[in-house]
Amino acid sequence: MKKFLTTFGFWKVIAVAIMLAGIYSTYIRFFHGLGAATNLTDQFPWGIWIGFDVLCGVGLAAGGFTLAAIVYIFNLKRFEPIIRPTILTAFLGYVLVIVGLMFDLGRPLQIWHAIIMWNPRSVMFEVAWCVMLYTTVLALEFSPVILEKFHLTKTIKLVKRISIPLIILGVLLSTLHQSSLGSLYLIVPDKMYPLWYSAYMPVFFYTSAIAAGCAMIIFESFLSSRAFKRGLELNLLSEIARVCVMMLGVYAVMKVVDLSDRKMLSLLIVPKFETYMYWLEVAIGVIVPFVLFSQRKIRQSPSGLFAGAVLVVVGFIMNRMNIAITGMEGWSGSTYVPSLTEFTITMMIVTTGFIAFYSIAKYFPVFTHEELRDENAPAHAAAAWKHDIESVSRMAEARN
Repeated sequence: MKKFLTTFGFWKVIAVAIMLAGIYSTYIRFFHGLGAATNLTDQFPWGIWIGFDVLCGVGLAAGGFTLAAIVYIFNLKRFEPIIRPTILTAFLGYVLVIVGLMFDLGRPLQIWHAIIMWNPRSVMFEVAWCVMLYTTVLALEFSPVILEKFHLTKTIKLVKRISIPLIILGVLLSTLHQSSLGSLYLIVPDKMYPLWYSAYMPVFFYTSAIAAGCAMIIFESFLSSRAFKRGLELNLLSEIARVCVMMLGVYAVMKVVDLSDRKMLSLLIVPKFETYMYWLEVAIGVIVPFVLFSQRKIRQSPSGLFAGAVLVVVGFIMNRMNIAITGMEGWSGSTYVPSLTEFTITMMIVTTGFIAFYSIAKYFPVFTHEELRDENAPAHAAAAWKHDIESVSRMAEARN
């Protein structure tokens, strides 16, 4: 057994165990229904699969459109070395969000209805279309990595010709659905605890997603450098941390102004479970990483960058879980605790993401950013060489 753990790897054993438990839970979910697989009720219909798998999954994938805008729209080409793994993280994040949504839907086989049964007044309809379109855009943005593996240079050139419109479209779609996820909760002003409810929830969702996306870029880069024994782009990640701390500051100011305008600041000192969870979320996800990333010494330290990124990600997850669960428990009059089946399925989805990223990065050029070679380069080189020889000959004749 010791030899097995040594050769196969501890984390691989854990991953296999999670996948097997998740597969069994998947069987329970689809063959015995939501009632047998979850602790959801009519009073509490949205649990961890919406709060974590969807709200967190979409937000944590925001690094894709953030970095794509930095590199291709603002033309900051120095960030190109980290664009490919970031796009891959975003693409896998959106694919897994769709997978998680399939588990939560009562009739998952009817998910295609949104394509032909339009309801433009529904926020869910807008989110569904934006997620479908943006996942397609991410697949096209990442496609050069796959095409390079098989040396399909002509197809790569074709994709690159439409890359800028694609990226602009991706940024627009991300802006729409990142904010629209917050719009889902605008219809429950009397049901959500006031510390989290706000008419500006779409803006809060969008701003916090950018901060979390920047943190995920740092988080993914750090883990990738360890897993593949490659260097860490410390100077680039330090600049990403500066963007993150700026967005955290904007988010914090907006939250304080919003609570003040709604005269809800007094709720911050009310001794309730919701208050404690709110302060924990703000301390872990905003205050501490803001202080850390504000220091140049921390931003230039790999361990400091990683610690700050982890705090932002954890705080972001707490925020989305508080909105989806903690903030709704008071109204429902019940306490929701995910069932073991719900938890194992979520863990299976997360583990699948890690396995997929590792496998793709191992066999495809994710961490290289080489420009395409001109197919006529040899001919051009020969012509240039011939021209140089002729020039030298003419100069020699002129001297004689």
